[in-house]
Amino acid sequence: MRDAYQVTAVRAAERALMELVPDGTLMGRAAAGLASVCAALLRREPGHVYGARVVVLAGSGDNGGDALYAGALLARRGVAVTAIAAGSRVHPGGAAALREAGGRVSIPADVSYADAVPAAHPIAGADLILDGLLGIGGRGGLREPFASLAAEAERARQAGATVVAVDLPSGIDADTGAVDGPAVRADVTVTFGVIKPGLLIDPGAGHAGTVELVDIGLGPYLREPYLTDGPLAAAPQRDDIRELLPRPGDTSDKYRRGVLGLLAGSDRFTGAVLLSAGGAVHGGAGMVRVVTAQVAAVLVRQKWPEVVVTVHPDEGDWDLLGSAGRVQAWVAGPGMGTR
Repeated sequence: MRDAYQVTAVRAAERALMELVPDGTLMGRAAAGLASVCAALLRREPGHVYGARVVVLAGSGDNGGDALYAGALLARRGVAVTAIAAGSRVHPGGAAALREAGGRVSIPADVSYADAVPAAHPIAGADLILDGLLGIGGRGGLREPFASLAAEAERARQAGATVVAVDLPSGIDADTGAVDGPAVRADVTVTFGVIKPGLLIDPGAGHAGTVELVDIGLGPYLREPYLTDGPLAAAPQRDDIRELLPRPGDTSDKYRRGVLGLLAGSDRFTGAVLLSAGGAVHGGAGMVRVVTAQVAAVLVRQKWPEVVVTVHPDEGDWDLLGSAGRVQAWVAGPGMGTR
């Protein structure tokens, strides 16, 4: 289960943990996890990222710091890393680490991105773009210069670059998933400590791409006595769904497990009944009965020999459903057309 906690809970857990660890520990853990995910995305050959081009879009807060420190780790592995500050300030420690590792940090004197970024700009040629513009405290759509940088990142993404969001895509409300204006659209979001609700709730979830969770040690501080409220949202995963499905016992047979009837397909639409029958077979029904047209019936028997098939004409007497045999539940419609 992926539990999602609201911003106030995340902040409280971070404060509790930071009282027990040296300064910079959480940012170091976050940056290491972020760099690891980025390296996996950049690998052209097993274990090699040398020569790849990464652009860091860096805000002045901790998310910018996470992105800059991750950029420094990548630069030490031979990645060409360029950071673009979204304002006149940038996280000092992260910027120093990136420069020391051989990366570049661009802090423009006149911060204005209203005009399109030239094709020769590092964003246009990047293999991977790190969105470290805003963190979980951001509210509302992106304003300038963030909005223009996000737009350039999207153009690069459409051209084949990979966009990785740091903690959550900038412009997304971390608690609600609201998108109230320009926002970054990521291929991958690397989030730290715990999932944020906005990564599970649309439209924010649609901007997040694949969500990778990096453990930075917050788990114990999201429970009592540190936190009394539970998660705000939860997303069951494959193993959670598997646990909910009934398991056949020693005395189970096809009738005890249930018989599913599937009325689907036609001579024209045969693929729908094949897919539906496959889903029924793998869904755990004890027995599957399919009522379909002649052409589709032949295909179903070839693909799913365990299914019991009854043939009906495209037009005709539907009373044959009563003679199809014992059925506890019917599914009707896939591929039957609109007549």
